[in-house]
Amino acid sequence: MTITIVTHSGKFHADDVFSVAALTQLFPDAKVVRTRDAKLIAAGDIVVDVGQEYDAAKGRFDHHQRHGAGERDNGIPYSSFGLVWRHFGLDICQGSQPLWQALDTELVSVIDAIDCGYTGQGRITGEGERGVSLSQTIGLFNPTWQEPAEFDSCFKQAVTFASQILTRFIASHQAKLNAYQQVVQAIEQAEDPRIVVLEQYLPWKQAIHEQGEQALYVIYPSPALQWMIQAVAVTPDSFTNKKSLPASWAGLTEEELQQVTGVSDARFCHNGRFIAAAASLAGALSLAELALK
Repeated sequence: MTITIVTHSGKFHADDVFSVAALTQLFPDAKVVRTRDAKLIAAGDIVVDVGQEYDAAKGRFDHHQRHGAGERDNGIPYSSFGLVWRHFGLDICQGSQPLWQALDTELVSVIDAIDCGYTGQGRITGEGERGVSLSQTIGLFNPTWQEPAEFDSCFKQAVTFASQILTRFIASHQAKLNAYQQVVQAIEQAEDPRIVVLEQYLPWKQAIHEQGEQALYVIYPSPALQWMIQAVAVTPDSFTNKKSLPASWAGLTEEELQQVTGVSDARFCHNGRFIAAAASLAGALSLAELALK
């Protein structure tokens, strides 16, 4: 049976657009109705951002009622998107709680906060803001006063865009979770816990800092057919290394670096001493072992 998703007509925002984008991930054949007609709203199977009611069991996901629809533990109120994500997001993420949580933190709650005017320090005024947020980007799909007021067709364009964003968010965070597990495996399999070797490049910083306490260097291949050795920083966002590469290597390339290190296929060492390269894995391992001494 085809379900009907109802949301309000007229000008749209990121919360109702992303709500419909998320729901159509689960119900691709759903009929979407945009209206403020109370009878049509009452007939909807799922109603978002309109109707003055939040009752998940009845498929009602509005947050405009007098006392809102609740808030997260961190104080961010739920908009319609947050409510939809709260009840359907785990299914969209195919049961992955870490993936659901990552998207709730980095995408859903941000849209909720903007829609509800919440910053954690007070209400968002819009004054002094720079750049364009994702919520503002969705707003750009609304017709201007100089264009025909074809809100429904513009809404469809915005939902298509939001669906692509949501799909890429899911793919990106799923890749990060998969990478984390592979880096943890590399940490566990390391012959020397101070040197972690990855068979392919992976986002490694979070896993190394959380699971590889002894790691000082990470080795991984690059697209340029060489192997990189990178020093582990004291924190993921720091520019200070736990153990920088030797000062005598700084800024050297090819023959100069080969003479200093004795590694025949050494390629370069950055002047900042946080990264170096060799043509082979064996060469990169040799550099790492030398750096440890």
